[in-house]
Amino acid sequence: MTSAAEEHRTVAGVFTDRVRGVAPGAWDDPAPCEGWVARDVVRHLVEWFPAFLKAGADVDLPKGPSADEDPVAAWTAHSDGVQALLDDPATAGRVLKNPHIGEVPLDRAVDMFYTSDVFLHTWDLARATGQDERLDPDRCERLLSGMEAMDEALRSSGHYGPKVEVAEDADVRTRLIAFTGRTP
Repeated sequence: MTSAAEEHRTVAGVFTDRVRGVAPGAWDDPAPCEGWVARDVVRHLVEWFPAFLKAGADVDLPKGPSADEDPVAAWTAHSDGVQALLDDPATAGRVLKNPHIGEVPLDRAVDMFYTSDVFLHTWDLARATGQDERLDPDRCERLLSGMEAMDEALRSSGHYGPKVEVAEDADVRTRLIAFTGRTP
């Protein structure tokens, strides 16, 4: 199994490629998440996670420009800050405290909640902007397996819509996307 730092480096690297691949004018194209445009996918990632880290581990990430001002620079500053946190040897000894999940090693919390979110949103940004929608099938399988075990909790959180029905023989990426309430 790879470290949280390596996992983030890989997953964020693919997302970064999609961010940099957005054509001029496409930042306002509709995204698969209801009511969102492509820019909102980046905004979501750069806005929710810093507050999560600050509240749970007293970590301040570097702040870049807003996603409205420059989504590429906003993502780059944010992603680089998360990577620096994960690459810091001191992170291994830190804990994130949250009333919903208890105490979790910080690097594991980043991997579980944030890197997984980046992975899923890679598909959203690619779909919104007409880019390569492929996702690593092994990661899809691991994520889907873990999410299926928490189906009821995930649905009740309000973060996922109802599952979308797909063929039983659908590939794992299609099943993952459908599980999260998106139409593949």
